[in-house]
Amino acid sequence: MKIINNLKEIKEKIVSGEALIFYFSSKSCSVCQVLKPKIVQEVEKNFKKIDFYEIKSDENLDISSYFGVFQAPTILFYLDGKEFLREGRNISIGAFLDAIKRPYEMFYGE
Repeated sequence: MKIINNLKEIKEKIVSGEALIFYFSSKSCSVCQVLKPKIVQEVEKNFKKIDFYEIKSDENLDISSYFGVFQAPTILFYLDGKEFLREGRNISIGAFLDAIKRPYEMFYGE
């Protein structure tokens, strides 16, 4: 997982058409700290072609407001340049992984 702090760079990554996950977190969010390593581990294990980025929403208010993210944690999944899934606050890891599995497999033919 990489930390990204530049809105222009984020837009360029989205336009690239690859599979992306943006994880919006906050320093004061204890859920963010517990959830992040679990999701990173599962994504790296099951979805090797997804690029995973963390955005610290309390430090990047311009990025958070651009994406309409007003709570942490929030996870955005992009595929082929389009937002495919948005999960926020009470996130079930299993449900999230199930939701991205089918489109990921269809996109990458796996």
